[in-house]
Amino acid sequence: MFKKSELVDDVFIIAEVGQNHQGDLDTAREYIKVFASLGADAIKFQTRCNKYLFDDFSYNASYESENAFAETYGAHREMLELKPEWLPALRDDCHKLGVKFMSTPFDEPSLQLLLDTGVDVLKIASFDLGNLPLIERIAESNVPTVISVGGGKSDQIASSVETIAKFPSELAILHCVSEYPCEYNRLGLDNIEVLAERYPDYVVGLSDHFNGTLSGPIAYTKGARVFEKHVTFNRSWRGTDHSFSLEPDGFRKFCRDIRRVTHMMNPKPPEELGSEMVFKKLGKSLIASTKIGKGEVVSSRMLSGRIFKDQILPVRDSNLVIGKTAKRDIEVGEAITLDLLD
Repeated sequence: MFKKSELVDDVFIIAEVGQNHQGDLDTAREYIKVFASLGADAIKFQTRCNKYLFDDFSYNASYESENAFAETYGAHREMLELKPEWLPALRDDCHKLGVKFMSTPFDEPSLQLLLDTGVDVLKIASFDLGNLPLIERIAESNVPTVISVGGGKSDQIASSVETIAKFPSELAILHCVSEYPCEYNRLGLDNIEVLAERYPDYVVGLSDHFNGTLSGPIAYTKGARVFEKHVTFNRSWRGTDHSFSLEPDGFRKFCRDIRRVTHMMNPKPPEELGSEMVFKKLGKSLIASTKIGKGEVVSSRMLSGRIFKDQILPVRDSNLVIGKTAKRDIEVGEAITLDLLD
């Protein structure tokens, strides 16, 4: 899946639902159905055991954000979680539609839940870069893994990769800027080349929080082959991630444009140049703009161009004519052919 030799020209695109399903199973299943049809290779969710993850004070603290789903932060987070018993249905939906079931475990109990469910791909969030105890447990599972390096220093990235490298897990390393949303002038896409040079044995990619699609194709030219993009059905929905996520048509274009990049690079075969239909229909042919006497050397001032029903000698081949000698008189307006010249 993340073997570098298999992703030289191909890509792996992740539709990051996160918690944009708003804690509703039917909505989560609809995300799988829609975004699997638009080009995603994996549909990703997030998995948390909130009472394990947050201390009592944080869990029970009041929460007055405009994006709040409950009065306390813990209750708010619980409203946005997928129930553990729903995960097998989401996994099965993904498999039926030919995409990978993927999730980010934010804690050890969530990791075990995902492993018991049969997750296809695991994600290590930027929040857990350098969290070697959790990373080691993830690596031990031998499940293909993606790690984002947002906010990470070089030693934190290195120690995380080295920990995973002790095990045979497939790994993709994603450049990421931990800003929500991330403005276009903060994307820092040159760092993809830095990661590729520093970790030549691994596939690199991009996880971005930019609310447009251009980052994908540009990242591809920098060497990215794995892409993670947040998705939503409606950018105006309540919640912190919707505003910078891509709606279905935006995600379709994101996938389409990334996969087009490699096909944009190869030049047209030389034998096809000049034979395009537009030249056959509207291409000018060389004519004499003045009378050219027998024995005269043809100069550029003696030539012009005219469109004929069938193209004769294209004006772009004037270099083959200028400097040649006329074998006979050539009348004004007469089409020039090479057999008239020495």
